[in-house]
Amino acid sequence: MALDGGLSIEIAERMVENVVGTFALPLGIATNFTVNKRDYLVPMVIEEPSVIAAASHGAKLARTRGGFHVAVDAANMIAQVHLIDVPNTRTSYENIRAARGHILELANSVQPRLVARGGGATDIEVRLLGVGHIVVHIIVDCRDAMGANIVNTVAEAVAPMLADLTRSNAALRILSNLADRRLVHASCEIASDSLAFGEFDGLDVAVAIATVSRIAEVDTYRTATHNKGILNGIDAVALATGNDWRAIEAGAHAFAARHGRYEPLSRWTVSEQGILRGSLTLPLALGTVGAALRAHQGAQTALRILGATSARELAAVTGAVGLATNLAALRALATEGIQRGHMRLHHRVTSYCAAQ
Repeated sequence: MALDGGLSIEIAERMVENVVGTFALPLGIATNFTVNKRDYLVPMVIEEPSVIAAASHGAKLARTRGGFHVAVDAANMIAQVHLIDVPNTRTSYENIRAARGHILELANSVQPRLVARGGGATDIEVRLLGVGHIVVHIIVDCRDAMGANIVNTVAEAVAPMLADLTRSNAALRILSNLADRRLVHASCEIASDSLAFGEFDGLDVAVAIATVSRIAEVDTYRTATHNKGILNGIDAVALATGNDWRAIEAGAHAFAARHGRYEPLSRWTVSEQGILRGSLTLPLALGTVGAALRAHQGAQTALRILGATSARELAAVTGAVGLATNLAALRALATEGIQRGHMRLHHRVTSYCAAQ
């Protein structure tokens, strides 16, 4: 990898405005990951100590029973067109549904390269949001792209047609970062005897982890920290591979609140046989192609280290990392506390800086 971290000042000046330099963060490799029967070394970029170690340890525990099993939805994103001042919402609804084929044809005409790769607009949804207010969702299969620019282009292209069909005004034309058509479902199992260490009995640890998990289901203050532990790992992989971690955060938190209250993205239970079982579901809009990835040599190198050849494979590994960091955090909370390992690594930094 280049000594400048993979991003030259010349490229940086073309990426954002008012550039004065580049800003480095640590790049580490999480180990022990088996995802869908394949082994991975996972690049992670993060400034927080213990996260990479936690991911590696969580993966080691899951590895004892085959690692992580992950299912990934198709790369469907939502282009939203909000129509306001609609004179007759019911008639407009029917007009939009009747014109479905024409709408999809127009949407795909502005993304011929995506269509050539097997993607493109596949469906529409119409929602009535109140008097005179309709939102139309165009569902777009973005293939190996995260898809923000693709989806925004589609939204802007079809908005005039939708406004004409409804005799209304298109107030908003943009993607939704609640990518709930692009979910990742990760799970793993750990035999309780694998959780034993020091003075802690394995079954006691498993039960304590499940207890801590249940607390996140009933206390929103705890839920926020529970989900942050998941996103510690997910964001670090996203950043390493040149993906938009802010979009992932927005989508994850919106998904966690989809039932009207903020809920944990993962849950842990213990079976009668003493098996600890964890599951995680969240939206993950990730890409293995795109401008940021092309521009950043470090992100390209990270993706080669990981070995993921598609956005869905990248999402599968990233979801597994989120469940692994969650497992490690809950294990620490249920036993010796979060600070012991965290602060030991934190002191390495402060001690070194004080000595300089």
